[in-house]
Amino acid sequence: MKVVVTGATGNVGTSVVKALAAERTVTDVLGVARRRPGLRIPKVRWAEVDVDPGRADLAEVFAGADAVVHLAWRFQPTHDPVVTWRTNVLGSIGVFEACARAGVRALVHASSVAAYSPGPADGRPVDESWPTHGWPGAAYTREKAYLERCLDGFQLAHPGMRVVRLRPAFLFKEGAADEQRRIFAGPLLPWRLIRPGLLPAVPAVSGLRFQALHTDDAAAAYRAAVMRPVHGPFNLVADPVLDMAAVAGLLRSRTLPLPAGAARAALAAAWRLHLVPATPGLLDAVLRLPLLDAGRARDELGWVPSATATEAVAAFIEGLHLGEGIDTPPLASVGSGAGRRGRT
Repeated sequence: MKVVVTGATGNVGTSVVKALAAERTVTDVLGVARRRPGLRIPKVRWAEVDVDPGRADLAEVFAGADAVVHLAWRFQPTHDPVVTWRTNVLGSIGVFEACARAGVRALVHASSVAAYSPGPADGRPVDESWPTHGWPGAAYTREKAYLERCLDGFQLAHPGMRVVRLRPAFLFKEGAADEQRRIFAGPLLPWRLIRPGLLPAVPAVSGLRFQALHTDDAAAAYRAAVMRPVHGPFNLVADPVLDMAAVAGLLRSRTLPLPAGAARAALAAAWRLHLVPATPGLLDAVLRLPLLDAGRARDELGWVPSATATEAVAAFIEGLHLGEGIDTPPLASVGSGAGRRGRT
């Protein structure tokens, strides 16, 4: 069985290619990325391919593949959403259409909790039937939601292809911590201080709670989605639901209450000054995300996460302090020797 993975050198991609390579019936994994990594994994080949429209004949890249796992995504530049739209939306549509031209039998697409509309007022967890209209104020949520609509039409046009959408919560692992710091916090985050006992207080934004998952557990779900004859969307989360008090507990810090409005104003000012990459609209979206019920993934994928949400965040904190990285262009540590590059 041959599987192609786009975006294979990022946080999720490095875990997915490793999980697929460990599957006995998978004989060939082609990792697609804009830049070739130094990472070496048995059964995994690499191809330097850009999914942006017009950059490559993706149908040729996908030729002979039994399944394509589409993970490629651009988070920046947040000040130029046209650039991210071109890669994330137009590039993804190109991937879908290339799968059809190449006769790929299964497409597994990386959607997200961010595709969902704001959660119910009573805070109950939602299943995969909850509307996926996203939050209009952030590029990331708009793009994820728009692709859900594209896949609705794509499935109708290509009923013979098995299309799966995985909608995970926030994904963390040690080896991706430095990349995630660069993507969302930028250079101002004092990452050397992110360790238990060093930070005196952690801002606790009112109303902020979230779900998390270790990236390797998400990769196990991607592998199951490739191997099992399933269709449609699957939520992926681990227990428990977290808030900043839980994060403060991991850091042995106290919490500093911060009204959501004040947090948004500070983030907006920092973003306008190009001090942080994360936009105020992204904070608005996170505050409105629904909690997810992953019952369908348990029942149909046979999937149970091996790490708790708390353990996933703890892995991120450990990787952040150490400047963790993996030998791929997106994940390579840029810290001053603190990282142990190559770990996954």
